[in-house]
Amino acid sequence: MTWILLRGLMREARHWGAFPATLRNALPGANVVTPDLPGNGHWFRERSPSTISAMVEHCRQRLQNEGIAPPYRLLTLSLGGMAAIDWSTRHPHEISHAVLINTSMRPHNPFYQRLRPSAYPSVLGLALRGSDMVARERTILHLSSASRVHPALLNQWTGYARDCPVSRANALRQLLAAARFRAVNAPPQTKLLLLASAADWLVHPQCSRSLANAWRAPLHLHPHAGHDLPLDDGPWVAEQVQRWISAPA
Repeated sequence: MTWILLRGLMREARHWGAFPATLRNALPGANVVTPDLPGNGHWFRERSPSTISAMVEHCRQRLQNEGIAPPYRLLTLSLGGMAAIDWSTRHPHEISHAVLINTSMRPHNPFYQRLRPSAYPSVLGLALRGSDMVARERTILHLSSASRVHPALLNQWTGYARDCPVSRANALRQLLAAARFRAVNAPPQTKLLLLASAADWLVHPQCSRSLANAWRAPLHLHPHAGHDLPLDDGPWVAEQVQRWISAPA
């Protein structure tokens, strides 16, 4: 089975770090694919769409071009969770399972939970910041992780930003796409697992609780990880996914 991993705002495949290998170890035989959304990573020169649906169609086309056929299992973080819901709603035959990590979306979550007010200045600054990539990546790391010991990782992320810089216009279009996305009220047909972090400083964990309640899906809460849960505790994420996949229907 092919697992497709989708990250969030202004992030690319390399930001998964060691997690794809951790997931493969937990799910022997799994084909783990980490495509970049347009405007990020390998596709940083492309224009980011201003809708989640267009991002999904870009991803579907790239997978088709590479001969990676559905059905897929999705594991997604933040904005990637919106892509998972859009994908499984419009193309339900392509998605058998979806893991949503620290995501949020209208109409199930109010705006002040979808992005905590204390993070507004930092997030807006990220979209408007100029060429100071070290400061930008330091801010993203601070917002994403509950851990404070990441000097080597900051150097890595700054290197990624210099290799494949996300333009200011693309960052703003990605923000717009996330802000305007609205999920359907009916539960998606795919099997869902929600994972959330108690120490998420960007998205309130109540967002995942609301989605789990609305869609009658299981939810597991990490007690101390930050928004980037696969970064802060990738083995825990892989263990939750393995248990969920292995559990009787």
